[in-house]
Amino acid sequence: MEKYQKITAIVSLGMMSLGVNAAPNVATDITPVHSLVSQVMAGVGTPDLLIQSGASPHNYSLSPSEAEALQEADLVFWIGEGLTPWLERSLDNLSPTSTKIELLEAQGTTTYAFREGATFGAHEDEDDGHEDEAHEDEHHHDHSGVDPHAWLDPANGKVWLDVIASALAEKDPENASQYLENAAISKAKIDTATLSIENTIAQLQDKQFIVFHDAYQYFEKRFGIMAAGSISISDASKPSPGRIAEIRQLVEDLSVSCVFTEPQYNPGIVNAVFGDTGVNTSGVIDPLGSGLVTGTNLYSNLLIEIAKGLQSCLGKK
Repeated sequence: MEKYQKITAIVSLGMMSLGVNAAPNVATDITPVHSLVSQVMAGVGTPDLLIQSGASPHNYSLSPSEAEALQEADLVFWIGEGLTPWLERSLDNLSPTSTKIELLEAQGTTTYAFREGATFGAHEDEDDGHEDEAHEDEHHHDHSGVDPHAWLDPANGKVWLDVIASALAEKDPENASQYLENAAISKAKIDTATLSIENTIAQLQDKQFIVFHDAYQYFEKRFGIMAAGSISISDASKPSPGRIAEIRQLVEDLSVSCVFTEPQYNPGIVNAVFGDTGVNTSGVIDPLGSGLVTGTNLYSNLLIEIAKGLQSCLGKK
């Protein structure tokens, strides 16, 4: 370790002598945020990922190396305490002087309140896409009322790219132009992915499906394909027997085509609940892209993979 520290110090001194400023130390919470920040920092630096791919962000314990990355961070980008309530204390204890950007609170972010109940009525999607304005004041100081899975709306991804670029530019003005240029390029990539998803989703209208946990309403409302209900609530906690009974009845009443599992959670509960109903339980969608390579391409690929996952099950005759 001592030898490594000496080498690092020598490299740092060499960069300073050449007039090269090291990029800020940046930490991010989940893989989609890490992807967005990686895109903005491309050619300048690489952010650290605190919650590793494949893990649930709702309950997580930082490893020593992750805690060290947080401790050394100049900037931290995270969704907010609604997704990772345990992280707020770590931020206060390990990174008290860092600049912390809570993306759910970023101006221009579309947010929705948690959906209530196991089933989602049609009235819930009859909005004009501006529910964030109606709830902005109500939830500004009450994160518990806001569904935190906002990265699944690509419009939010584009908003956050600008937020990320602005924060990085303020922290590292010498590379400001690179951050801003990268953000513009990345927004164009999201637009391309959005068009592809719209074409895929257009083939799946009026199909009835159930999701494992209520994480997808941002994707659903952006692309106009609504889940009929969810087995678990937004934090993926264990469903009650009453909720399971309600979902089973919904499957029967609506002739639901598919019940989707997620790779972070045991699919056994889906098979146990729906194994005798005849509904297709082979579909898999993932709000975090745990099967994807982390880094710059993950964000757009994640959204595209959700659309493909829906198509793979709902598109079957």
